[in-house]
Amino acid sequence: MTVHELLDRAAICKSALATASNEQKNRALTEMADALITHTHEILAANKADIVAGKATISSVMIDRLTLTEERIRAMANAVLAVTKLPDPVGRLIETVTRPNGLVIEKVSVPLGVLAMIYESRPNVTSDAAALALKAGNVCVLRGGKEAIHSNIAIASALQEGIANAGLPADALQLVTDTTRESATELMTAIGKVDLLIPRGGAGLIRSCVENARVPCIETGTGICHVYVDEFADLTKALAIVNNAKTSRPSVCNAMEVLLVHSHVASDFLPQLQKTLVADRTEAGLSPVELRLCHRAAAIIDGTPAKEQDFDTEFLDYRLAVKIVDSTDEAIAHIAIHSTGHSESIVTENSENAAKFTALVDSAAVYVNASTRFTDGGEFGLGCEMGISTQKLHARGPMGLRELTSYKYIIRGQGQIR
Repeated sequence: MTVHELLDRAAICKSALATASNEQKNRALTEMADALITHTHEILAANKADIVAGKATISSVMIDRLTLTEERIRAMANAVLAVTKLPDPVGRLIETVTRPNGLVIEKVSVPLGVLAMIYESRPNVTSDAAALALKAGNVCVLRGGKEAIHSNIAIASALQEGIANAGLPADALQLVTDTTRESATELMTAIGKVDLLIPRGGAGLIRSCVENARVPCIETGTGICHVYVDEFADLTKALAIVNNAKTSRPSVCNAMEVLLVHSHVASDFLPQLQKTLVADRTEAGLSPVELRLCHRAAAIIDGTPAKEQDFDTEFLDYRLAVKIVDSTDEAIAHIAIHSTGHSESIVTENSENAAKFTALVDSAAVYVNASTRFTDGGEFGLGCEMGISTQKLHARGPMGLRELTSYKYIIRGQGQIR
């Protein structure tokens, strides 16, 4: 089936989803979660085929993103169920204005319509996207990457079964099984058939969508995330934050890629950093972090000399660019030049520096004394997410249910004319 045929089948379901009650949608989500558990073995078998195929072409870190286990499938099902606990975003009265002529103007949230998503390796995105789209009254057309095609087909089949079991049309979820570039281009250019396109993946995918899409598109995901260790930082706290931000899951967009360290604490902090991220991990049989050091940092600890592009690279791996700065202002200036607008953190016990950092760093999520790894729909209480928007129009940061709605004005009169 072609992409346009899938979009046409999805469009037929718009009315059913837009008018579904909160109870109907929650029943569908519950059935979708149950179906994931019921079909665990089929999903794992499909995922195994993807892993076998992927080992020859993608890194071990990316294999981890691709891999499903029974525990991860349960987590996917729980994420779907979590969406049932959230308020229905459709029909929400945002604002009411009564005009002097007696007109009552209501601003009411409504579904966007047909959501399309182009995404890469992580198969859990399939269930997250389907759940959020349905709860927000939208139909969705998903186009995953070739690395996860068998997993995505099995997951989507289970989810469609759950939707149908709840009495809603299974065609409200469509999966594009053609993983060629042509299918992505068709989604990007499906004028009048796609109400919003969301790319989720690496910098190349997102850039391609933003530059080539002729349908409305939200820029998401690319995360050159910074942590700045201030001169007034608690270094024990800083080390724990940096370790978590870099090593807990380096292949995701909220992982730290650049560390900025104030010169007043660099000689104390960097040796601790090297011990924790390199020596201790090596001794424990874990992948050490390759430290790519500016010339000032290289004078304190051993590592790889940093190249200019290292401060503009989303490594998604056990690599970290490290730079010494002389002030909070210099850290902010560096972030302004090199950040992708995703997530940045300052570690400091100085309230003035924290306030300056949060006021002047122009990213979707700005932290004080916490890891960037919290930029996530689940961690923000959104259930799950469609992606992390790094732009400023319509949606910014983790995209949950409200970000998947628009609004319209409903005007009630008693015969007024202009």
